[in-house]
Amino acid sequence: MKKKIFLILCMCLCLLGMTACSETDPTTEDYNGYTYDDLQGLAQNTITTLLSLTDEDKMNYLAGGQETTVNLITRWDDACEDVGAYLGFGDFTITRSGKVLTAEQEVKFEERPVMVTFVYTYSTMELDDVNIDAVQTLGEKMSNAGMNTLMGIGTVFVILILISLIIYAFRIIPYITERKQSPVPEVKQVPVVKQMAAKEEKQDDLELAAVIAAAIAAASGTSADDFVVRSIKRR
Repeated sequence: MKKKIFLILCMCLCLLGMTACSETDPTTEDYNGYTYDDLQGLAQNTITTLLSLTDEDKMNYLAGGQETTVNLITRWDDACEDVGAYLGFGDFTITRSGKVLTAEQEVKFEERPVMVTFVYTYSTMELDDVNIDAVQTLGEKMSNAGMNTLMGIGTVFVILILISLIIYAFRIIPYITERKQSPVPEVKQVPVVKQMAAKEEKQDDLELAAVIAAAIAAASGTSADDFVVRSIKRR
């Protein structure tokens, strides 16, 4: 049992020693031909140039239409709006993640700091992008988080209300469709009584014609077959 505990302690000490050895000073590392001071100098020189630009200079650069310069000046103006007077440079950090190396330079102002992030492709050390963001205070972060939470909850309730209305609409649709259906036209049928009356009237006319023909034949002494009744007019 004691030997097992001793081995575990030795393994823990070895891991701690390896971790301590792997943590090197970033100021002494080589970044594909660039030192810590080189990258820091490039970042601070770029920021100093942006700070020294006048409105006329900015208009000239923007009129030039170069995409990288236009994006840099536009982002700088947006981030430095309402931050107060310039105080100086803050911390500078370098982070490498795979094929990308980022260098972050903090710029201090009266109201809030501004973080300028330079993104490099590590294999060529070419500058890909520059991000400039004003650092939010704790109160602003909490306020934004609260607004996002309220928007999320509100969205969920709106969707639930819409689903409820759709489900309720399924109950009303059958009644609406029944009302909109056109009525079935009624087939007009000749009453049976009228048909029977017309048939009886026709039979009466035939009998009357036979009686008239027999009377004429008796009066004239001839046969009833020699007479043909064409029509009977009632008065």
